[in-house]
Amino acid sequence: MKKVLITGGAGFVGRRFCRRFLEAGDEVHCVDSLVPLTGGIHPGLAWPLFDPRDYKNFHFVYEDCRTYFGRAQATDFDYVFHLAAVVGGRLMIDQNPLAVADDLAIDAAYWQWAAATRPRKTVFFSSSAAYPVSLQRPEGYVLLQEDMISFESEIGVPDMTYGWAKLTGEYLARIAHRKYGLNSVVYRPFSGYGEDQDETYPFPAICRRALREAGNRELMVWGSGKQMRDFIHIEDCVDGVLATMDRIDNGDALNLSTGRFTSFAELAVLIARTVGYEPAVVALCDKPEGVFARCGDTSRQAEFGFRAKTSLEPVKREARSGIVPS
Repeated sequence: MKKVLITGGAGFVGRRFCRRFLEAGDEVHCVDSLVPLTGGIHPGLAWPLFDPRDYKNFHFVYEDCRTYFGRAQATDFDYVFHLAAVVGGRLMIDQNPLAVADDLAIDAAYWQWAAATRPRKTVFFSSSAAYPVSLQRPEGYVLLQEDMISFESEIGVPDMTYGWAKLTGEYLARIAHRKYGLNSVVYRPFSGYGEDQDETYPFPAICRRALREAGNRELMVWGSGKQMRDFIHIEDCVDGVLATMDRIDNGDALNLSTGRFTSFAELAVLIARTVGYEPAVVALCDKPEGVFARCGDTSRQAEFGFRAKTSLEPVKREARSGIVPS
C-alpha cells in the first residue's frame, strides 16, 4: 500500500487521482481549501462520480496547502501530487491575473516543504500555458514540443500570470532535483475535459449550452470561434501520468496531449450534432479567447509508450464555414 498526498485533490483533476489510488487500496491524503471558481468540491457533499467517504483509506484536510506545508513536517509519503493552484477558465486568467499569481507562493511553499520532508517522488502539474505565446499565433503556430522550453537558453513569454507561475514551478523542479536530489516529474496538460468539470471551462460550458438550447438555430462560443485547442480527456491524462511517472526523476517535463487541433467552432458543431441538431455557430467576439492555437506534440509521450485514446472526431469543414460573428 502506497501513501499518497494530493494537494488540490478535491478539484477536477485531483478527484480522478484520488479515485484511482483509493481503488488500488492506497492511503490517500487530500488537501484542499476549495477556493471559489477553481472547481473544487467538498468531499462531504459526495463527488459527482464517486463518494470518497466510502473508503476508510481516504483522509481529507480542509486547509490551504501553504498552511499544511508549514505544519506537516514529519511525513513519509511515497508520492506527492502537487495540483493545488488558483486557476479557472479563461475569464479568471485574463480578468483576475493577480489572484492567479498567488500560484507563485503556493509552488514556492511546496518545493521548500518537499526539500525538507523528502517524499519518495513528487509529481508536479505545470500547464501548456507555460509555452511561449509566440509559437501559438495565427501566423506560424506549431505543435508544442517539450524542448521548446529550455532553462539553459532564452525563454519565450508564457501565457499571462498563470503561465509565468507554472514556468517558475518547473524551474524549481529542476533546482529541487539538482541541488536537493528530489526525484520529480513535471507534466504539461493541455485542455483537459471530462464529465464532472466546472462550467467555467470551455468544454462543459459549450456542452451545457448545447443541451439547454437544443433545437435553436444558433449556438454561441466565446471569442472568434476559430481559436484552437488540444482537447484531451481527463482519464487519458491520468493514464498518461500513471504510465510514465516512475520513468522520469530529474524534473523533466512531459506533455499530456493528443496532437490534434480543434477549434471552438468545430467543437460546438460536434457537440450540437451529438445532441441532435445543426445550429449556426455564433462567435462572441467581445469575450476572451486566449492564444490562437495551442496543441501539444506527442512524440515524447510515444517514446514512453503512451498515447491518448479518446478522440473528438471533429468535423472541420462544416464548422469552419458556419461561424457567424456577433
